[in-house]
Amino acid sequence: MPLSLILAFLWALFANLLAMTPSRDKHWRAAYALIAVGIPIVGYVTYQTGPLMGFVCLIGAISVLRWPVVYLWRWMRNTGHGLAED
Repeated sequence: MPLSLILAFLWALFANLLAMTPSRDKHWRAAYALIAVGIPIVGYVTYQTGPLMGFVCLIGAISVLRWPVVYLWRWMRNTGHGLAED
């Protein structure tokens, strides 16, 4: 198994363990740290195993960090930074 997939698995395991711990800020600091570490891991997975596996890891990361993605989506729609105009 490639090192990148091992790192992605460890990232997912660590993210789930963090989700089980109590937090005063609703895990936002942990989410920022996971995003900062996760983006290079997804890039490494894509580089080492190809775009399909990179996309699978990206979808997995989005499912773990769904609220930051929801808030980003809302911000993009409300400020007009989205790609499609409604």
